[in-house]
Amino acid sequence: MLHTTIGNIGHLFIILSFVASLISTFGYFKSVQTTDLLEQASWKRFSRFAFYIHGAAVIGIIAILYTIIYKHYFEYHYAWSHSSKALPVYYIISCFWEGQEGSFLLWIFWHAVLGIVLINTNKHWEAPVMAIFGAVQVFLCSMILGVVLPIIDLKIGSSPFLLMREAMPDLPVWAMKPDFVPEDGNGLNPLLQNYWMVIHPPTLFLGFATTLIPFAYAIAGLWRKEFSSWIRPALPWALVSALVLGVGIIMGGYWAYETLNFGGYWNWDPVENASFVPWLVLVAAIHCMIIYKNNEAALRTSYILVIATFVLVLYSTFLNRSGILGEASVHSFTDLGLSGQLLIYMLFFLFVAIVLLVIRWKDIPSDEKEVSTYSREFWIFMGATTLCLSSFQIIAATSLPVYNKIVEGLGFVSKLAPPADAPTYYSKFQLWFGVGIAIFSGIGQSFWWRKIKKETLSKHLLTPLLLSLILTFVAIFFTTKSQVGDFFSTPTYITLLFAGIFSIITNGTILLDIFKGNYKLSGGAVTHIGVAMMLLGILFSSGYSKVVSINNSGFAISEKDEAFTKDNDKENKENVILWLNTPSEMSDYTLTYKGVRVEGRELPEFLHPKQVELIENDFHAVALEDIVQQGKKYYSAGDTLPVFPENKFYEIDFRDKEGKITTLFPRFQINKKMGNAPSPALKHTIGGDLYTYVALAPNLEEKEWSKTENFTVALKDTFFLNDYVAVLDQVKRVDTYEGKPLGPNDAAVQATIKVMGKDFRPYEVNPIFVIKEGLVAMPAIENDEIGVRAKFTNIDPKTGQFGFAINTTQRDFIILKAIQKPLINLLWLGTLVLIVGFVMAIIRRYREFKLMRDKGF
Repeated sequence: MLHTTIGNIGHLFIILSFVASLISTFGYFKSVQTTDLLEQASWKRFSRFAFYIHGAAVIGIIAILYTIIYKHYFEYHYAWSHSSKALPVYYIISCFWEGQEGSFLLWIFWHAVLGIVLINTNKHWEAPVMAIFGAVQVFLCSMILGVVLPIIDLKIGSSPFLLMREAMPDLPVWAMKPDFVPEDGNGLNPLLQNYWMVIHPPTLFLGFATTLIPFAYAIAGLWRKEFSSWIRPALPWALVSALVLGVGIIMGGYWAYETLNFGGYWNWDPVENASFVPWLVLVAAIHCMIIYKNNEAALRTSYILVIATFVLVLYSTFLNRSGILGEASVHSFTDLGLSGQLLIYMLFFLFVAIVLLVIRWKDIPSDEKEVSTYSREFWIFMGATTLCLSSFQIIAATSLPVYNKIVEGLGFVSKLAPPADAPTYYSKFQLWFGVGIAIFSGIGQSFWWRKIKKETLSKHLLTPLLLSLILTFVAIFFTTKSQVGDFFSTPTYITLLFAGIFSIITNGTILLDIFKGNYKLSGGAVTHIGVAMMLLGILFSSGYSKVVSINNSGFAISEKDEAFTKDNDKENKENVILWLNTPSEMSDYTLTYKGVRVEGRELPEFLHPKQVELIENDFHAVALEDIVQQGKKYYSAGDTLPVFPENKFYEIDFRDKEGKITTLFPRFQINKKMGNAPSPALKHTIGGDLYTYVALAPNLEEKEWSKTENFTVALKDTFFLNDYVAVLDQVKRVDTYEGKPLGPNDAAVQATIKVMGKDFRPYEVNPIFVIKEGLVAMPAIENDEIGVRAKFTNIDPKTGQFGFAINTTQRDFIILKAIQKPLINLLWLGTLVLIVGFVMAIIRRYREFKLMRDKGF
């Protein structure tokens, strides 16, 4: 049965949300334009009601779309494309925003929530600010409208409530079965099957949404000619936006760090860059907004940067969703035909902002006097300038595919290619911008709080400068001694090390001074310390990241696979082979690969494959024995339990020099629909992380066996299996088969064949001969450690000889890569310090705004 009614209601809610936001925008616009107070109040009430209807409609859309996904209504294209019956509830939530329509809906939802908050917190600015909010919602709602204008045949938006037959009308199945519904969906991308997918996108989109608030206040200030009073209510929101967007970006970095296998947390992917650039400009805008009281020249700059932040968010959306970065980024969405709408959306607000700025430019107050190099405003402005230059360098290189499209659109040919080695290209510029940010934050804070003058400059800055130099060389000494890295091989790293230490010392001393007075004012110093710690964490964990899985065997892992042979056999040299249950030395560890493990959905630990039998295409397994973990019995033999059959976890023991064992489980997901996806496992220590992942693993389910060799041997006879020496050690009677006792009329004998491996370790294969209920069973028994399969073929009681059929195959192994990430905890700890600083600054600025608002200003 097709569930068409729920989709029709959802589409009706989309139209309602679009119309209500359009009406709300018109009403708020009229409220701003009229001078009659009663008419203003009337339009406000009308517009407020329309916006509430818009918000309710958005919630209705979300509820219906989630219902369709949760109940597996695969007749809807969105549910079929992004979900499957195998996914647990928390991943089904992630399916909601995996697609373009769902992520637009998430963005619309946050705007609706923020709009309602603004309506109820700042009546003075309600009309102009909400007019901007409403206009943005009109554009965003049009992205999911999914209607075609009849006369001009123009499609507006892409609806999440399209049926399969509407989204894919050319499939032959519709002619044979119009009511066809797929049994299952495509499922969630393997790389997105991570708990970060549940929390990262909502956080990031909330960050995008909050950038609209400072923008709306800035446009409202220009519109109503209140050129400076908009900053006080906008500043707390700008800080909130910087905090949330920054946290969202860091979440994405950590997600990549523990899910992807490129060996880090930031790969300078174009989509990553497009979200990072608005944050840099926003932070620069915040600094200019803070200093405008002391120098009105910063007011114009504040306007430009606040507007640029929001436009850059729209530009990043265009880059991500237009398909223009399809070949340059792994994160880019495919084009749904919304490129034109996205472009109009961005250009409309860019045009409105520029026109208003040009018209009002001469009226915006400005301090014409020259800023002294000994003023605090100068150094803060230098820091803001550095942030802007950093963002320009990133966005300029990221936008190369856009330049190509523009040139091609003009009839010419452009083949500008993004940098082949993005991390190296961006890092060689951004390293120096990082130095500038750290230095200027230290000097700027010193000038801001200590009111330094020309004659007192050395008194305030000479001591932290000398102390920073001393600590820099101490850090270099210990780094070299502990063999973390050699700073003298990369002298530019010394500069960044010094800058980070200088920033921590200067901001730290200022923080102590502030705490003696009013700790509530210390948000800026705390934030800058967090930034410096992050820079040092990035310096050590990326600059001195070291591969420790060095192949010392003298043999190439692969001589044909380009992934291993390119770059002068780089991966052949930087990966090690681990054979099943065979200890191997690697750096400071002895590694033992213990085998593949199965992930049960509701179990605290992994399962051994012999404990369960997977049910094909069902995402369940049958327990072959009682499942007991951590002293608790979860399943009895014969029970059915939910599992993730695609996820292969490889158990690896890491024994350090002290004998302490840490067990890691790197994942290798085999996904026939979307491609295989390796994910790392991390060994955390105070000094850093050991980052490991399986670069290659054989698919044991598709292994090729040799031709069968038949052997007839007596007890203690020796025979040869290719390169192995085997001995029939014993044959004994057993009372159980497949974990169950045999009956009184049943019988079974089990052989023990001892095989001497290439490492001179003995292994066993235990084929069994069973007579049960009058039937004979001679199952083949495998030993993955040596790649041998043995099967009983005959028992001759007269001669005392036994027959076996033997096959051999590749031994079970994995190819492992391990990377040492020194002092990476500085990065994550710095992130937490940064968050604390932002929260302190938000509380302070909001209290200032609230105090002035309550006084009527």
